[in-house]
Amino acid sequence: MSHITKENNFVYLAAGLVLMLFIGALLEYIPGDIGPIIIQAATVAALLIGAWGIKGSRSRFVTNIAFVLVMLLLIVGGLVLDRAGFRYTHLLLLLCFFIWMTWLVADQVLFTGGITSNDIVGAICIYMMLGLIWAVLYLFLAEIVPGAFNGLPQAPWLDNFSAAIYFSFVTITTLGYGDISPALPLARFLVYMEAIVGVFYMAILVASLIGVRMSDREAEKKQ
Repeated sequence: MSHITKENNFVYLAAGLVLMLFIGALLEYIPGDIGPIIIQAATVAALLIGAWGIKGSRSRFVTNIAFVLVMLLLIVGGLVLDRAGFRYTHLLLLLCFFIWMTWLVADQVLFTGGITSNDIVGAICIYMMLGLIWAVLYLFLAEIVPGAFNGLPQAPWLDNFSAAIYFSFVTITTLGYGDISPALPLARFLVYMEAIVGVFYMAILVASLIGVRMSDREAEKKQ
């Protein structure tokens, strides 16, 4: 992983996130208890790639790696707790992972001055992780409140994992196919908030990043 740097780390992170989404789509075909382990491992791998590339200072890099190692230990503990009946442990860990990684990527993309092509890829990574954050929130709600969503059966969260991700990205992109829909007020609140965030994110942040990048290129040409 020595070739992963701050100049290309988001390319690898984006590839890791797409791979994780693909694995999530295949979860219902994976038998037994290996599914949660695979999705947790894919999540940690994506986070580790991002942490490895963001090493502005040695202490911060060590802190990031330490955080990932702690999360690995928590995953093992989460598996034990899950077997003991604490079924929300994995969801809480996933939510912490995605929120932390979103902040980590946003810190490099938004607060580093000039905009590079890698930063634009990082903005796309943030968009994907926003969809994953809301997917986990939907799974929490579906677990806690039966009938919160039409088309999302009351089942263990892992059985609904790929469906929740699908619904989240259909919502954040405002496609709105309608095969899954919110049935309760809190579910509707989460859905329209995700749609608002998705629209304004694409319209404002990504467009601004691309605009700044094009301005930088024009300035370079004039020099």
